[in-house]
Amino acid sequence: MQPVRTHQTAKFTLQGLDCASCAAKIEVAVQREMGLSDAAINFAARTIFLPPQYAPKVQEIIDRIEPGVVLVAAEEDDGAGEDDDASDGLSGDHDAEEAPHKTRVTEIAVAASLMVLGLVFHTALQRTPYAAGEYAVFLSAYWLVGRHVVAAAFRNFRHGNFFDENALMTVATVGAFLIGELPEAVGVMLFYSIGEELQDRAVDRSRRSIKNLLDVRPETARVLRNGAEHTVAPENVRVGERVLVRPGEKVPLDGTVAGGTSFVDTSALTGESVPRRVVPGDTVLAGSVNGQGLLTVTVAKPFAESSVSRILELVERAGARKARTERFITQFSRYYTPAVAAIALGVALLPPLLLPGAQLSEWVYRALVLLVISCPCALVLSIPLGYFGGIGGAARSGILVKGANFLDVLTQLDTVVFDKTGTLTQGVFRVQQIAAVNGFSQDEVLEYAALAESFSNHPIAASIVDAYGKEPNRSRVDRYEEIPGQGVVAHVDGRPVALGNARLLRRFGIADVQTERTGTVVHVAIDGRLAGTITIADEVKADAAQAVGSLRRLGVRRTVMLTGDRAEVARSVATDLAIDEVYAELLPEDKVEIFERIAAKGNGRVAFVGDGINDAPVLTRADVGIAMGALGSDAAIEAADVVIMDDAPTKVARAVEIARRTRSIVWQNIALALAVKGIVLALGAFGLTHMWQAVFADVGVALLAVMNATRALRA
Repeated sequence: MQPVRTHQTAKFTLQGLDCASCAAKIEVAVQREMGLSDAAINFAARTIFLPPQYAPKVQEIIDRIEPGVVLVAAEEDDGAGEDDDASDGLSGDHDAEEAPHKTRVTEIAVAASLMVLGLVFHTALQRTPYAAGEYAVFLSAYWLVGRHVVAAAFRNFRHGNFFDENALMTVATVGAFLIGELPEAVGVMLFYSIGEELQDRAVDRSRRSIKNLLDVRPETARVLRNGAEHTVAPENVRVGERVLVRPGEKVPLDGTVAGGTSFVDTSALTGESVPRRVVPGDTVLAGSVNGQGLLTVTVAKPFAESSVSRILELVERAGARKARTERFITQFSRYYTPAVAAIALGVALLPPLLLPGAQLSEWVYRALVLLVISCPCALVLSIPLGYFGGIGGAARSGILVKGANFLDVLTQLDTVVFDKTGTLTQGVFRVQQIAAVNGFSQDEVLEYAALAESFSNHPIAASIVDAYGKEPNRSRVDRYEEIPGQGVVAHVDGRPVALGNARLLRRFGIADVQTERTGTVVHVAIDGRLAGTITIADEVKADAAQAVGSLRRLGVRRTVMLTGDRAEVARSVATDLAIDEVYAELLPEDKVEIFERIAAKGNGRVAFVGDGINDAPVLTRADVGIAMGALGSDAAIEAADVVIMDDAPTKVARAVEIARRTRSIVWQNIALALAVKGIVLALGAFGLTHMWQAVFADVGVALLAVMNATRALRA
């Protein structure tokens, strides 16, 4: 079947999914059987994104692999109340989660009591006819803690799944019963159940911790309708309506302040700890927290398109883009468990046949020990949690990483390429000097420049209009044309005006004026003659030098800056920031070509950091594209792999640090699981360990790995 790739996907919640190994099997089956190559299960969030028309077939696959897991459309899941405390699907209703936990704890307690009873009265129970008393006590205990495992194993047997944890535990414990090791069989299943309970609670805590980190979604909005205040869900507020935001409340939707003055805390969105002052006309984002003032906000976007919704969706979808380590472990587990099971079979049968005096029961017991520890749950469970925790921790720091694969790329950076304007500099231009020549006055130069630039959205144009000090009369302008990378030409009062860089003036046969000033120089020509120059400066961001230095300390070998600005200005900024290479006076289309040359010279991965407005082609071409301060830019979020939600260049180095910490935690878990399992496997094959140690090597190590994975949340 040809892979199906489509962007028309919807989010579904996998209710009741608690088995990481089963999640991996469902994912592989959906991708192979349905041809949905992009369908990946986010086990930490219990979500999958699918084309809605494929949901019934996917449910059939789930029923075959893990009966009891239900695929529910996210909006139905929210409406049903399972995720009342988190409609983002990152955790379920706490009371609903606790009910099965309480039942399982009760069963474990009763089973443990029966086991103690069987051990204390072992001799008396064995003296009953056919040891019926002993079997009654231990089988009752086994039924309490093992019936679900055995039932799941038989369901899997019917579908040809012989190597999941349920099947392995069933074979091992039933085998122990058959060779007369009743306490051992019950003890293994009991401690397995205890470990599973602790493991499930640890996973639930991880999910809730991730959810709490991202719990910025407002629950209600106070909308003004017909002069009255109504409390409604943010989804029910229309664009153009006005909402009230009282002190201490979350802004429910993106919009513009229509009334009131206050400070808003945007730390949950951008990681910026300093509250931002807002006045009428300023933009506020959903999820930010209002300070002391009362605000009236005019809604600019529906809730589904708000900043907070995009953040949550990006974090959830990030789980579908798996790192190479995750994909490797999924493949590894498919071969590892059958291989260990084959070894166990050999251990059970070959020595009694080949070694004189070898007892079948002894070698069968050793084989059962190997089966207990052959499940790869510690790896399959903890690695996705580690990566998802890293993504959640990054989001708390104001960094959106769109996939675990990009976390891996960030750990391997050799070269970082920066755009200049808006990335390393403020991107806020101010007119510093006006020089007039050839009989023109400074006022004339500024007036004609402002009128010609009045139709442009470029930051340089905005600075010239601001310096003009009043609203330009656009009716005086016609024949306006913007020439990318050069400037604009227009007719003002019928007179031809050209303003831009020296390249534009040479295009019209006008000699330019040399200037020694540092800054962007805009040459203004009127009636085919040079009228003067306007010098505009853009300030370097306060933390830009620190960002470049931090990247160098993290092992980034080369830093490069690209800009369309004059070479003199570019070299000055590069020198101040200690950037290794600089390419200036570039047209937008030149950046991709230059980037290709830079990437070809590198020895590792190359990142591009841009403001996300005009840099989409380069952001897409880079091994990892990083958009700066682009939370409000749809184009940036689409093109970039990492979105930094404020304007701080130091967040680039912070993203690298988080990625390396996450990868370190993941590899710690891999080393822990493989080392412990390897040691216990070797000891078990030589009869130097028992099922108790085997249970620890399986469930205990999984629990330790999950607890270690939660450290990634504290990025």
